[in-house]
Amino acid sequence: MRERLEEIERTYEELTRELSSPDVASDHARLRDLGRKHRELEDIVAASQEHRKALAEAEEARSLARAEEDPESREFYRQEAAQAEEQARKLEERLEVLLLPKDPNDQKNVVLEIRAGAGGQEAALFAGDLLGMYRRYAERRGWKTEVLSSSPSDLGGFKEVVLEIRGEGAYSRLKHESGVHRVQRIPETESGGRIHTSTATVAVLPEAEEVEVAVRPEDIQVDVFRSSGPGGQSVNTTDSAVRLTHKPTRIVISVQEERSQLQNREKAMRYLRARLLKLEQDRQQQEEADARRAQVGTGERSEKIRTYNFPQSRVTDHRVGLTSHRLDGILGEGELDEFVEALAAWERAQQLGRDE
Repeated sequence: MRERLEEIERTYEELTRELSSPDVASDHARLRDLGRKHRELEDIVAASQEHRKALAEAEEARSLARAEEDPESREFYRQEAAQAEEQARKLEERLEVLLLPKDPNDQKNVVLEIRAGAGGQEAALFAGDLLGMYRRYAERRGWKTEVLSSSPSDLGGFKEVVLEIRGEGAYSRLKHESGVHRVQRIPETESGGRIHTSTATVAVLPEAEEVEVAVRPEDIQVDVFRSSGPGGQSVNTTDSAVRLTHKPTRIVISVQEERSQLQNREKAMRYLRARLLKLEQDRQQQEEADARRAQVGTGERSEKIRTYNFPQSRVTDHRVGLTSHRLDGILGEGELDEFVEALAAWERAQQLGRDE
């Protein structure tokens, strides 16, 4: 590990020198790329330097303890050495985590798909609740959000909605949200007071940049149509809605959020690129249909990664066994960090081959 850390520190110093170069300062793309790499190494270098310092302090204290004739002073130095050794051990564990292979998508923006599952109108309302939760979580982190596509339900929820979230590290913090989310509550339309169980599926896709996914104009069929709202009523008197059909994959993207056909087309292209990038990544392991089923399941009530229980004001993530009784804060205010961090620790433990 020491050789690898020394190599990382050399790279970090080289990046620091490059960032101070006038040539780099005038090249915004290169400055952004070097800055990102510099930030990625910063925590590793700081922990490495602290680890080296702790080891040196432990060795110095042991040396003083050996040379000391006074029993009290000798014991004092021994305790100093033990504390420094413990600090070095903890820093070594931290370095193990920091040196784990990074997901290449971690720093990317995300395209988040939410679809109503089992439960009819109640499932659609829950999909709307999840949309609100993720938007508020993004707001807390200073990220930007934009609805790329939506299919509203009659009662104010969504049959499906696609949300773009732009912010540094968005994918790293949201990638574990993929799967079936289950809600247990008494619907307002339920006169008998019975608790209903409904689901919504969430899929988190890393956003693709234009250079990552080449989309040939001849591979796309573009159709325009008039936007419509819930129940089919017209919400726009011009043909501003856009439908893109990617002929090679048969992926169809429809966007009608904006009044401008150009804006809808730009949104549709961003969503299409994300879908195509995910398709290519999935193909490296298995066919896309299998990968998507593995990610979000079928939407049945028995499949779930997380349960939101209204009668008990409880949220439980079934993968890490974490339960919180702050349902209003989590679903209502987007206070997701407790779950995000527990899932990140779970991922690291799996990478290290440990049980947590």
